[in-house]
Amino acid sequence: MVATGGLVTLAVSGVASLFMAWAIGAGSSGSTPFAPAVGANAISVMRAGFLVGILGLLGATLQGANVTEAVGTELVGGVELSAVAATIALLLAAALVAVGIFTGYPIATAFTVTGAVVGVGMAMGGDPAWGKYAEIATLWIGTPFVGGGVAYAVARLLRADSIAESTAIPALGGLIGIILANVQFVFFAPGDKQGSFADAMSSQFGGGTLPYLGAVILLAVAVWGLLSYQVRHNPTRAQRQFLLTLGGLVAFSAGGSQVGLALGPLVPLLGDFDIPLTFVLVGGGLGLLIGSWTGAPRMIKAISQDYAALGPNRSIAALIPSFALAQTAVFFGIPVSFNQIIVSAIIGSGFAARDGTGEVSARKIGYTVFAWVASLAGALVLGYGLFSLTTLV
Repeated sequence: MVATGGLVTLAVSGVASLFMAWAIGAGSSGSTPFAPAVGANAISVMRAGFLVGILGLLGATLQGANVTEAVGTELVGGVELSAVAATIALLLAAALVAVGIFTGYPIATAFTVTGAVVGVGMAMGGDPAWGKYAEIATLWIGTPFVGGGVAYAVARLLRADSIAESTAIPALGGLIGIILANVQFVFFAPGDKQGSFADAMSSQFGGGTLPYLGAVILLAVAVWGLLSYQVRHNPTRAQRQFLLTLGGLVAFSAGGSQVGLALGPLVPLLGDFDIPLTFVLVGGGLGLLIGSWTGAPRMIKAISQDYAALGPNRSIAALIPSFALAQTAVFFGIPVSFNQIIVSAIIGSGFAARDGTGEVSARKIGYTVFAWVASLAGALVLGYGLFSLTTLV
């Protein structure tokens, strides 16, 4: 009977996790990566939703472990989430995200999941993980300033009369190459570990700093050279391809970080049934894919058109810091909201318009920030209260 009851609770938690994955796919990971490209008319809304689903599935499978384990085991100390606690946290967070999807306001998914997990964990008698909270707060608070500031600087660079696009775009491509050389993947390391292209290349030459830097420079020069060639032959096409490539990289990164928000609460339950984490990551990735295909177009429109009218250059400017911040979160295992990342970057690049703030909706920004703060506080309080009620029943 115990085993049967355990399987039932695991199944219920799994359904809640899939619902959360669908909500995330329809909301943050499904809508935000290609929103700037859609706003720049580089890709249609429906095609963007289709591609982001495929890339999100790949990112979830190849990069999802770090954030998944952090959400499941590092947000509360002294206790492991029970099946009931995991189900409450996932259903509560998914409901809040769904509200954002159907109202057109991007609720910060990481805020709702983190608040819900901490709330139920505290109700179980767990201890606050202050060290992890400090890491999370640093990234969350820094994201609007770093993402928005970098997007603004890049947009101004691309608009500067003194620097030709034929020089600026390949240079930015080289920067992306540096980041790519350090991105962690499961197929670059043995077992369940992750490694980067630079790590793998360096190990072929005995390791050390020089081989590592050589691999980074090699990939950066390769990307720079490819973009330089494309810009010389067809500048418009090169700009569009660069923009769509950035959208794809951000979509992949979204899958790697956002799947952890859906699966993290299940991690403490997996060991009891000897379920491999990779198997669960694939299932979560499929949930993201379905959400992207069925619910993302509404949010893609909201983000691409309601915040700022962006052209190709400012869309590129928005996606570069988004990619960098997303990979930082994946590397350190920090739950992060893609809505917060991409909206901050879109706002920053929107401010680079010659007419100042005219193309940025201050009213929309205010409502969005309020929704972020309210979702964190509401999820924490409701998570604590709902789990406490179940113990009384």
